[in-house]
Amino acid sequence: MLDALSERLGRTFSRLRSGGRITEAQLDEALREVRVALLEADVHFQVVRDFISHVRERALGREVLRSLTPGQQVVGIVHEELTALLGGDAQELLSAETTPSVYLLAGSKGSGKTTLAARLGLHLARRGERPLLVAADFERVAAVEQLRALGESADLPVYAGQRETPAAEIGARALEEAKRSGATAVVVDTRGAVDLDDDLADELIDLADATDPTEVLIVVDAMTGQSAVELAREFHDVLEGTGIVVTKVDSDTRGGAVLSVRAVTGLPVKFITTGERLEALEPFHPERFASRVLGMGDVVTLVERAKEAVGERDAKAVAQRVASGEFDLQDFLNQMQSLKQMGSMAGLLEMMPGMSGMAGQFDDHELTRSEAIIRSMTPEERRRPQILNGSRRRRVAAGSGTTPADVNRLLNQFAKAKKLLQAMTGGGRGGGSALRELLRMQ
Repeated sequence: MLDALSERLGRTFSRLRSGGRITEAQLDEALREVRVALLEADVHFQVVRDFISHVRERALGREVLRSLTPGQQVVGIVHEELTALLGGDAQELLSAETTPSVYLLAGSKGSGKTTLAARLGLHLARRGERPLLVAADFERVAAVEQLRALGESADLPVYAGQRETPAAEIGARALEEAKRSGATAVVVDTRGAVDLDDDLADELIDLADATDPTEVLIVVDAMTGQSAVELAREFHDVLEGTGIVVTKVDSDTRGGAVLSVRAVTGLPVKFITTGERLEALEPFHPERFASRVLGMGDVVTLVERAKEAVGERDAKAVAQRVASGEFDLQDFLNQMQSLKQMGSMAGLLEMMPGMSGMAGQFDDHELTRSEAIIRSMTPEERRRPQILNGSRRRRVAAGSGTTPADVNRLLNQFAKAKKLLQAMTGGGRGGGSALRELLRMQ
């Protein structure tokens, strides 16, 4: 996510930090590099100009150049200004005073609105709501069928009217169905556009009038850059949007859409999507996101994901098994599966302070290969890997579609991981660096 921008900013700030006191000329040179990096990331030129101006003014106004740690202070100012550019404080999803709350999704064609509808429904369900998904896009072939399939996979009900039924009528009937069925939230998927023409504008206005949405969330595809941001502004002008959702953030190495959309539209970013799974919908926290862009990590989000994927009770049980020496290959497999639920290894590394530069070194297919090897073992072999002699290892390799060398490598990784986990659990010396060592083994 934003790899090219993060890498370039990291190099620039590393030079500032390592040089001791800096001159005004050196500051200007560093800010020129930041400006170029942001423009290459497809950030709106006016946004870049204002951002650089604010950073320079604050850096000079604080007499940063005379301080003992000017590089660190400049990075701190950039982090604060980047957080402000992204919106400052996180903005939570609004709820209606009387149910159901209605969330109308609007945006460009191909931005992922239909998948987002299911993701938002799942997010609401996990919050204790009873959501109803509504299909109001009959222009795109199979849009209704896609939403039904997504709803079934997430165990969420879907309402769809007859083809050729006006969107406003579908919305009104969906509200009646929500009240009849006891749904507390309604998520409406709408027709997208490459250009917002008058027909679609009128259709969306009528749909909004019929449903009185609690939130109008405008969907921006991160991969289409500034064109998506400009289209989002048009949707906002027509519908009076309340928030932005930026999709496919993990697929975009530049990041201009995320960094520009708040300044251009004036709307807060409420969510981003960061993966293929339905669970990959992430509430947007400007300060945390700024930290990730600058390579500082995002430990808070990492811990939140870990709690959701593993659960506190399971984490304690694993810790007890590690401490008692009972941690085996089945436990190892369970932890791999929990890691996959948290997202890609590259994404997790980006959240660890100082580890973002290692994100490109890991292949998620390695986890899949390791899972296949362990699943090819008998329960007894998983409990007692020491019994895996040469013939057993050849059988496991054949059953998992790997080689005996792959099996040997996994067993060595497991032995090291077990030792390191015991050091971390026991609080022994060296436990502080255990996480880095464990990641290097993958």
